[in-house]
Amino acid sequence: MAQILVVDDEMGIRELLSEILSDEGHTVTVAENAGAARRCRSEKRPDLVLLDIWMPDTDGISLLKEWSAGGLLTMPVVMMSGHGTIDSAVEATRVGAVDFLEKPIALQKLLGTVKKALKHDVSPQKPPLTLDAFSRSPLLKDLKRRLEQAAAKTAVLLLKSASGSIAEICARTLHAPKTPWLDLSASSAPLTQEMLENAAGGILFVSDLALLGKLQQKNLTFALERIEKYQLQLIAATSRPLAALSEAGWDPALVARLGEVWLALPQLSSHADDVPEIATLVLAHLVERNEVPARSFSVGALNALRIHRWQGEWVELLATVKNLALAALDEEITQDDVETLLQRDSAEESEAPPALPLCDQPLREAREAFERLYFEHHLKNERGNMTRVADRTGLERTHLYRKLKQLGLNLGRRGEDVEQ
Repeated sequence: MAQILVVDDEMGIRELLSEILSDEGHTVTVAENAGAARRCRSEKRPDLVLLDIWMPDTDGISLLKEWSAGGLLTMPVVMMSGHGTIDSAVEATRVGAVDFLEKPIALQKLLGTVKKALKHDVSPQKPPLTLDAFSRSPLLKDLKRRLEQAAAKTAVLLLKSASGSIAEICARTLHAPKTPWLDLSASSAPLTQEMLENAAGGILFVSDLALLGKLQQKNLTFALERIEKYQLQLIAATSRPLAALSEAGWDPALVARLGEVWLALPQLSSHADDVPEIATLVLAHLVERNEVPARSFSVGALNALRIHRWQGEWVELLATVKNLALAALDEEITQDDVETLLQRDSAEESEAPPALPLCDQPLREAREAFERLYFEHHLKNERGNMTRVADRTGLERTHLYRKLKQLGLNLGRRGEDVEQ
């Protein structure tokens, strides 16, 4: 027979349901509140949960949502309420409950509902996007190896030059199945000891440190002080340098703790040739999860994505792929679709240099300022390799050295070529 968990704050109802279901041959565990229900669900792995909606600490629907969001809704759940309404029944079903019982519960109704629920096939939850999905991308395969290597040696890992979606993809890659996940960025209430106890052995996540308010910073400090006690791992991302956080008034000790072990994410702007493969894999994942209609990229669309300057980096790319799939009128996403969404008339526009405030300067000073910017751009792109800079600019190397010295640009190792 089945392992059944009964969750209700009324002792009489717990005892009655336990007696009836035990007489039917089931093994019954009871819990008086959400905290006890979490522990029983973790320890007993029930085949079915009968869950009361109205409880003193956390209501049943909130607990159901928590299990669903954490990938823990691996068993059928039947909601119970003495104040049942159509709205609450619909809400429970939408979140993941398979049925709804209104108190007082008739014996035959109870037994019939339990029998039906135990036959219910709980579909496996769709897994979140992780770096495992990008096994065909050398760039992200390398990132995954570096991420796992760093995370294996520290309880606190900072992801630099990252925020939002790509940060969560990295953190989800490290998240073990059926272990807790607590997003500190999403909480606007004080973090409590009980919340950390419930998250024990799991991941604490911060999507972007730069967006945290004062209370969330205090929550972060509170969590870090107890991270070893509860065997937690913090994965925090930041879109800004740590020095900027200090200047914004962050606790220096907190900033120092966060910056002990860090991993810099690769910049899309330096890996344009990887963009088509990554975009294709992201689109396939979205289609598989039914988040977007069935779509594919044309060759022209992939090329348009490749040459786009991703100033918003990973966040912009992931959002662009999803929006393209939702906005495209045909199954194949075209080059026109991409250029329309990105508000670009041609690939050349993306190559245009930034506007410069030179027009108010005398011609000589304006020309010198432009030349300095021009050569700085090529020195950076070619990583100081003077042979390639000379080829790019069309200058003889002797002339190039003289021009750079004239502009006051640092040649590093006296202009020696360094192959990268």
